[in-house]
Amino acid sequence: MIASPFSVEDVSAQSELWRSRPPPKPHYAGHRDRLRERAAVGGLAALPDYEVLELFLFRSIPRGDVKPLAKQLLARFGSLGGVLGATLHDLRTVTGVGEAVALDLTLLQEATLRTAREQVTRRPVISSWSALLAYVKTALAHEAREQFRVLFLDKKNQLIADEIMNRGTVDHAPVYPREVVRRALEFSASAVILVHNHPSGDPTPSSADIDMTRQIVEAARPLRIAVHDHLVAGRDGVASFKALGLM
Repeated sequence: MIASPFSVEDVSAQSELWRSRPPPKPHYAGHRDRLRERAAVGGLAALPDYEVLELFLFRSIPRGDVKPLAKQLLARFGSLGGVLGATLHDLRTVTGVGEAVALDLTLLQEATLRTAREQVTRRPVISSWSALLAYVKTALAHEAREQFRVLFLDKKNQLIADEIMNRGTVDHAPVYPREVVRRALEFSASAVILVHNHPSGDPTPSSADIDMTRQIVEAARPLRIAVHDHLVAGRDGVASFKALGLM
């Protein structure tokens, strides 16, 4: 039997030393401070989407590594816009997203939408067309279901209301021309702009879109309600019926 060169006291002291040492730091230790510093020095525009999302998640999740969650959200919804445009229900399907995180993300989208809406409110829509297109894209480009909206305008072409007339499936939202005209009369609107989205991402108008637009134009004409345009939003952009010569 070979005698140990260490005494019982030595082994006990060594064990106590190991127990007194602090646990090893996680691999992401200091990452939040480093990312905040990079954002402050180089600006947010220099950061990739997942790091911008990380910075936002820091506020919803005070501790821990949120980089995997940020990347998972982008993979699930395809883009930063897709994440912000997702519904509370869809966000909750992602592992790690609780009620508070889902609400914070949808709150950010709502703030973005309201900011875009400010650019088209209380001013002639026709003279702020680029702002209108930006608003439509913000509101609809990342919607997972087809949605049909109508912008009701007064005699000065100022926005009276933006109303969702119907929500549908991934490729269809039923539209009733009489309902559009009825709501225009209730708002005392002089004109309307029709808006809907293509969840596929391609905003190119379909034959059904063209036919439906003609029906609404015909229903509105006897009542002297003008249909200025029909805008189709998708991730690839916003298509204008008027610019395409379809009306």
